[in-house]
Amino acid sequence: MHPWIADRTATFDSSGIRKVFDLAAKLKDPVNLSIGQPDFDVPEEIQQATIDAIRGGKNAYSPTQGIPPLREAIQKQVDEHFGHDDREVFISSGTSGGLTLSMLAMVNPGDEVIFLDPYFVMYPALVRLCGGVPVPVDCYPDFRLDVDKIAAAITDKTKMILVNSPANPTSVTATEQELCDVALLAKEKNVALLSDEIYSRFFYDGEFYSPAVANEQAIVIDGFSKSHAMTGWRVGYVHGPKEIIATMLKIQQYSFVCSPQPAQWGALRAMDVSLHAHVDDYRRKRDLIVAGLSERYEFTTPGGAFYLFPKAPIESGNRFVEQAIDAGLLIIPGNIFSRRDSHFRISFAAPDETLHRGIDILNQLAAKS
Repeated sequence: MHPWIADRTATFDSSGIRKVFDLAAKLKDPVNLSIGQPDFDVPEEIQQATIDAIRGGKNAYSPTQGIPPLREAIQKQVDEHFGHDDREVFISSGTSGGLTLSMLAMVNPGDEVIFLDPYFVMYPALVRLCGGVPVPVDCYPDFRLDVDKIAAAITDKTKMILVNSPANPTSVTATEQELCDVALLAKEKNVALLSDEIYSRFFYDGEFYSPAVANEQAIVIDGFSKSHAMTGWRVGYVHGPKEIIATMLKIQQYSFVCSPQPAQWGALRAMDVSLHAHVDDYRRKRDLIVAGLSERYEFTTPGGAFYLFPKAPIESGNRFVEQAIDAGLLIIPGNIFSRRDSHFRISFAAPDETLHRGIDILNQLAAKS
């Protein structure tokens, strides 16, 4: 390693997803079921609101905490839903920015952070970036949020429990009881509870539940990236206790500065854009891919988001993904999201024709295994 490079950068690798994309670069017309973002474009009225903001001169830095109209609109929703006396909102540079600020604000070197395995790729990397210790809790084979497993992982060094429902990469949704149990456990143990709710609007069966309902000290991260296809716009938001939020804002001043101002005006318009048609369409896509693969693959049916996390028909998920790429199908190996190498991730955020082609290739590969 070059002598100028900081030691902390050696504690985690580059995103394995990018490595898969490099491997697939040789494919001329791949069947792409790898991308973790909606396949529809940003709704027209959101685009127009952003264009109007740009042409109206709203191109400078915004306040660090976000433009007042957007922040106030989200604060109103949060107050109405949670009713907590001590809960403030700020606008982050995407949910990834919110995650980064949360870790920097709360995790000291040596602190332990608990989350489920499989996990979103950023979780262990961000914990290590702060000098913390990732504590993945195995939740195979059904990927449930088991409060007893979480409780067993708590030590005197535990600083945070991080939950993600609907989850990436499994798309499993925790039940209200599971989330409530973990929320109360964090409260009892005086451990920070961080809830990553970026897929909250892609919820197919029942009603979404936030663990912050049961734990007034919980910190919640959400945003517009997935729900409104605004992944490149970098508009997320965080809400939680005032002192925690103030600390995150202090760090934002010296790092991200603010979320892009024109995109925030687009996000303000997005709050009035109905997503029901898209959610219904993605529920249908979920049902399509579940029906298409259920005879040859083992998996837990997704309750939200837009992923499927099947068990590979051979011993190594990584080798199976290589076989799939050779067959023209781009998917992601499960060991990018896990300490196990037994599964793979599909994104069903794709046109129906692509889904059908992917299902055919996967069933053909399973038949040969």
